[in-house]
Amino acid sequence: MDTALCRAHTPEMSVSPLPRRGDVQFDARNEGRALRVSAHPESGSVVLSIWRGDHCVATHHVAAAGVPDLIKMLAASLVESAPAEHPHAS
Repeated sequence: MDTALCRAHTPEMSVSPLPRRGDVQFDARNEGRALRVSAHPESGSVVLSIWRGDHCVATHHVAAAGVPDLIKMLAASLVESAPAEHPHAS
């Protein structure tokens, strides 16, 4: 696996084919795109990485303290984009 791009973004972390602690969310558009979420308790962070096939094209480090705000932001975006509910006729 070519990991040169990830090493450029995260020189202190090694890249594994799949996160040891975390998960992968595949892009609905397919084309080999995926978001990987990797927990790094040794550094108190979570790393979000964007993949195209077996190439890491970007990373974003989130301090453990910032994860709840990220979760709130994701949840809020779902609520804001949800279709309005129509009251049932009684």
